[in-house]
Amino acid sequence: MTIVPLGTAAAAPTRTRHLSSIALIQSGRILLLDCGEGVQRRLLDAGLKHGHVDTICITHLHGDHFIGLFGLLSTMALSGRTAPLTLLAPADLVPILDMLSDSLFKNRGFELVHRSLNKEFRSGVVHENALWVITARTLEHRVFTVGYRVQERARLGSLDADKARAMGAHAPEHFRMLKNGGSIRLASGAVIQSSQVVGPPPVPRSFAYLVDTRPCEAGQQLATDASLVLHDATFSDEHQERAERTGHSTAREAAAVARRARAGRLLLSHFSARYSDIGLLVRQAKEEFPYSAAAVELGRYSVGDY
Repeated sequence: MTIVPLGTAAAAPTRTRHLSSIALIQSGRILLLDCGEGVQRRLLDAGLKHGHVDTICITHLHGDHFIGLFGLLSTMALSGRTAPLTLLAPADLVPILDMLSDSLFKNRGFELVHRSLNKEFRSGVVHENALWVITARTLEHRVFTVGYRVQERARLGSLDADKARAMGAHAPEHFRMLKNGGSIRLASGAVIQSSQVVGPPPVPRSFAYLVDTRPCEAGQQLATDASLVLHDATFSDEHQERAERTGHSTAREAAAVARRARAGRLLLSHFSARYSDIGLLVRQAKEEFPYSAAAVELGRYSVGDY
């Protein structure tokens, strides 16, 4: 499970920062969290193919978080996509998509599976597949906004193939059965149990995405014991009052959420254009939670590998 920040700017792009979007990659599949303007170009810059995107999660309907969705959907249709695409987003996006459907989807060859979250939504599992379970909760912002937690499905432990061979396993189906938790009986009558040659399963990894929010209980619950948290850090301590008034967080507040949630690591993002150097934000966050860093656009972060 790898995270690639495609954009870390708040409200408007700068010369060095792009609008909000995160790519989560696992087993060749891509989950996009938010689709700010220019997301298609940022996917190209990251060496990622839009055809591998199978799920898109939109947090809220402020333009810097979803305007890029329309171009991306149009390109998917033009490129002849046939695989279904899952879209999780506030319900108010539906009439916008309907209005643009002729220009976006005139020759669409793929199913758009749209899970709408209405303003009465508070929390729950909103999507799951063979790789992930996605949970959402309503955050505290100026408009209806949700945060997402992507929880990895349980993985199998590692097979010690050399030990299995030494005990008499040789056929490919033997290794497959042992890896999947079964047992095999050899021609000699001896039985090899999976537990003898397969280690314990690794702890499932998890990623929490919390942007455009005040520090809140819902955000902290999504971040609880998460391997990696990416949190709104729009402002420094100096602009605490502005953070409260606009429904955003300071870097220190983001770090306090991560500390209380016992998160493994924190990435700060959604930086105000007033900060050409975000070193100050990182320093203030580290005073509260040492495992804090600024998200670097197009950087690659292995969830849980630290």
